[in-house]
Amino acid sequence: MSRKYFGTDGVRGRVGQYPITPDFVLRLGYAAGKVLANRCDAGSHRPGVLIGKDTRNSGYMLEAALEAGFSAAGVDVYLTGPLPTPGIAYLTRALRLQAGVVISASHNPFEDNGIKFFSADGKKLPDDVERAIEAAIDQMDGKPMQTVEPKDLGRARRIDDAAGRYIEFCKSTVPASFDLRDLKIVVDCAHGAAYHIAAEVLHELGADVVAIGNAPDGENINEGVGALHPQLLAATIQATGADLGIALDGDADRLVMVDAQGKAYDGDQILYAIVRERLLNGPVAGVVGTLMTNMALEQALAERNVPFKRAKVGDRYVMELLAAEGWLFGGENSGHILALDRHTTGDGLVSALQVLVALKRAGGTLAELLGALVLYPQCMINVPVKPGFNWQDHKTVVEAVNASIARLGNRGRVLLRPSGTEPVLRVMVEAIDAYLSRNEAATIAAVVQAAL
Repeated sequence: MSRKYFGTDGVRGRVGQYPITPDFVLRLGYAAGKVLANRCDAGSHRPGVLIGKDTRNSGYMLEAALEAGFSAAGVDVYLTGPLPTPGIAYLTRALRLQAGVVISASHNPFEDNGIKFFSADGKKLPDDVERAIEAAIDQMDGKPMQTVEPKDLGRARRIDDAAGRYIEFCKSTVPASFDLRDLKIVVDCAHGAAYHIAAEVLHELGADVVAIGNAPDGENINEGVGALHPQLLAATIQATGADLGIALDGDADRLVMVDAQGKAYDGDQILYAIVRERLLNGPVAGVVGTLMTNMALEQALAERNVPFKRAKVGDRYVMELLAAEGWLFGGENSGHILALDRHTTGDGLVSALQVLVALKRAGGTLAELLGALVLYPQCMINVPVKPGFNWQDHKTVVEAVNASIARLGNRGRVLLRPSGTEPVLRVMVEAIDAYLSRNEAATIAAVVQAAL
């Protein structure tokens, strides 16, 4: 059963356009408050939720609407101000609250925003809870909001030490004896939620830190900086003579790392480095990637006898498969990494620290550590299609795909995937060399176009 308002990462859209409007977010807060109040056992106390946000100027408006909705439902609200998404997940659990809410559109431009929820255990809300919230919203359609009695209205307070508490949590994910005293690190905070967090964590661990992307103005989040744009980070590393760099996105739940020569490494390479580090301490039960995970990671894990499975694209689906298998490690090549032995959700800064622990143990450079996994070249061609187009209904396309798979053998793989945001079919081929991947992708794309 599909969800009406919630996507794979909460409710998201352009600010001022439905559903990212003050009136809808007010009803969302009220509906969520009612559902959470009915499902939790807070004893004689009112249930409580934590609300954090990134640095978009629209966050103030949406925060006020959410706060009013929760209060009207009889739920207390705790406000952190700007804080990374994984920080909200941690503090929700640490403060024993019933839910956490993040106002963020992650790596999207500042004109967008979104609302995503964490449960009391610091994980994303289960599907049945999201559907219950959606049903509660629909039940309010055209009806006045029935607030609780005045004496039962929720109250709001600010958590003044939220940033400091999260900084200490990040440091707790590495050994007590670990330090970064001999490293110069550039960290790019994407003018986002980690602007006052990331450099402090690294500095307190002893690193010589150069911070960029740490001057948010409400509109510059992700603009030419951060994990989506590591070029500035690479240039700053070389200009300052730094050893390496870390680029986060707007809400700091994903990362890219860059070596001293300016080469960037993606989530597959970061995940592999973390898993290799854990293997030094014992077996790893298995790893989850996505349909987009590079085949090189799958083969490298097989060589180390580590099982690997693919989930649909989206960290929600990676988490669901990890839970089903009882495994701890997974991620996406975009830089969302799940190390569930350290945190309940993806955390760009915590993931970077795990790589740095591996780097210190191995010695050498970041290039040697992350470059140990050489990725297969990928070619992606977006073919415009009509809405509802299903390539599997076309015999010629199916035959072309099967023929390509046969030609590639164990030298590559083929993936056809409809876009979730635009009317295109993504034809992706990865192979042991770039020419092969380009040639096979172009052949399939031409057959798709002919079928149209």
